[in-house]
Amino acid sequence: MYARKVSLCLKSESVSLFLQTVELEVIPLFRKQKGFLDQLVLLTDNGEMSYVYTFWESGEDVEKCDRTTLPALNQLLTAVADGAVRIHAFGGWRGRLSGGLPQHQS
Repeated sequence: MYARKVSLCLKSESVSLFLQTVELEVIPLFRKQKGFLDQLVLLTDNGEMSYVYTFWESGEDVEKCDRTTLPALNQLLTAVADGAVRIHAFGGWRGRLSGGLPQHQS
């Protein structure tokens, strides 16, 4: 499993607009992509920072998403982002969504 973390500082008073944008535009955009598994959206208590984690079946699916979807994602989040949207990659055989600790391969 592979994951992407999108982190961004939110403009003042934009939490509601951010959550609406993610729910109505960003997540549907990801759901159209091959290999998309799930997402997790986190906000800091003060609403200044947001993290959107997306989970993917393979590295190839993530790379294709990077090429086709990230430009649209940046455009969608411009209205709520205070500064640059940052993308972080994670991946490998140890990733899993649930079910306890990963099994070690022999």
